[in-house]
Amino acid sequence: MIMSPGVRKFALTVHVTTAVGWLGAVAGFLVLAVCGLTSHDPQLVRAVYVAMELLGWCLIVPLSFGSLLSGIIQGLGTPWGLLRHYWVLIKLLMTPLATLVLLVHMQPIQYLADVARHTLLSHGDLSDMRLQIVVDAAAGALVLLVATVLSVYKPRGLTAYGRRRSFPEPLAQSISATAAET
Repeated sequence: MIMSPGVRKFALTVHVTTAVGWLGAVAGFLVLAVCGLTSHDPQLVRAVYVAMELLGWCLIVPLSFGSLLSGIIQGLGTPWGLLRHYWVLIKLLMTPLATLVLLVHMQPIQYLADVARHTLLSHGDLSDMRLQIVVDAAAGALVLLVATVLSVYKPRGLTAYGRRRSFPEPLAQSISATAAET
């Protein structure tokens, strides 16, 4: 099903907004994570981890699902397809994996926010978990940056499925037969 130009532009706008919004929200989250790790002010640390939980559940998680859903709609409704081009396929694999990892890593964030709500965290408290959150946020930002670069540059390369779909059936069969003979 190919979308009309107006619907396609609307769907693309939704996808770009959610995907780049996700990247921006993760960048803000990373700033908070670094602040929470390095600050010596217990009140600031408390506020940071409570804010990170709110940012994660109310912005980052919904944007990740919005990006995934709008990306699938884009793939199904445009000539790019979901499985025709390597760059789309890579993004299709990266996005649900990144969303799943995000959901798993929301648990320690939630734990830190709960601890911060009930006690003051000193600079050394739960430092391994706090460092892990910084590393996870940086890795998440890198994955989302790679997805953004793939979207902008759209490296060439059709998948095997894409090559079969790009030629009329008799031509595709003759190309396959010629390739098998060599």
